[in-house]
Amino acid sequence: MTFTRFIALRYLFSKKRLGAINIISAISAGGVALATMAMVCVLAGFNGFRDLIEGLYTAIDPQLVVVPKGEKFVSASHPALERIRGHKDVASATECLTEQGLILFKGHPLVVTLKGVADNYAQTTDIASIIYSASPNPEGFKLRAANLSYGTPGIGLASQFGAIDYGSLQICAPRQGERINLSNPIESFNVDDILSPGVCFQVHQRKYDDGMLIVPLQFVAQLYERPGQITSLELRLAPQAEENRVKSELQELAGKEFSVLNRMEQQEETFRIMSIEKIFAYAFLTFIALVACFNIIGSVSMLIIDKQNDAQTLRHLGATRAQIARIFLLEGWLIALGGALIGIVLGTILCLVQQHSGILKLGGSQGNFIVEAYPVSIHVLDLLAIFLTAAVAGLITVWYPVRYLARRLLS
Repeated sequence: MTFTRFIALRYLFSKKRLGAINIISAISAGGVALATMAMVCVLAGFNGFRDLIEGLYTAIDPQLVVVPKGEKFVSASHPALERIRGHKDVASATECLTEQGLILFKGHPLVVTLKGVADNYAQTTDIASIIYSASPNPEGFKLRAANLSYGTPGIGLASQFGAIDYGSLQICAPRQGERINLSNPIESFNVDDILSPGVCFQVHQRKYDDGMLIVPLQFVAQLYERPGQITSLELRLAPQAEENRVKSELQELAGKEFSVLNRMEQQEETFRIMSIEKIFAYAFLTFIALVACFNIIGSVSMLIIDKQNDAQTLRHLGATRAQIARIFLLEGWLIALGGALIGIVLGTILCLVQQHSGILKLGGSQGNFIVEAYPVSIHVLDLLAIFLTAAVAGLITVWYPVRYLARRLLS
């Protein structure tokens, strides 16, 4: 242990002659502890909501998806897609054709997103886990039976139809290369019927629940006159496959014409907004922690005044002015670090209590929200960043005042 560290620790833990120094030091450490505890809790809250939303998307978003970079449509038999399908770690690959469609329901037009999927869609995604039915004996998710095509709506879209079992729908799509015939517009559209399977899905995301209808791939291809074409290839990997490695390998197979996206990249806008919000919250709380660290200046200043005689004795024993200033600088920094550690421990305890007990509720009535209590998730990297932030803030706030006071009072 160095000389300056030994003296600083002695001053920190020994009983001061002035009781006010102890009180101010405790208040300073407490302010830093409260600031860091707030940082832990707020960042854990952002992580909790991020993990919650990521979990909601998981059921309907594929593990990986391959989309063309240039054109919207691509041939389903493209050589790059054939190579991707043949990769040893690809357990299931589903062709998808997504387009906007016009539904005529009881004479009222409604624009929806038609997602045409191949028959193995339930093997590629976890759609079966979010299927709901009003029937006591639901048949589950299905796309086709004999020559019949079924369309599974989101729960919000089903509510617009008036029931989950909506019967049948007429879906319209403009014909390729034809202008709208104003005298008889229906002649410019392809029209086909879709039947209700008696079930719906719920992702708890409006863009899916309120506007998506999952239908057979052949239905959309025929309706939009795009046989053999797709807009994406959705993939599920083998259980033992390492996703990042396989993603890189598939991107090499796809070449420059396609992008291979994981679940985070598929919802890039949503997660980017959440990341920006987290950064702003972190910056705001860092400013509060910096203000809290200014309280340390008063404590160290009084300590310097109290220890002037000790400092003179150390000078006579050969200690330099820089070494003595470093003692009090380290004293102030230790107060900041102690407060940061206490705050991190208390914040972690509060988050763990919230995780297991759900003390803070989202609403008074049960069922109004996806989860009843505020979700929290503690990330080790966040705790490390908070500790380093408090350490840097404490060092910045005491550096100049301590050196100035030491130069003035200990000359």
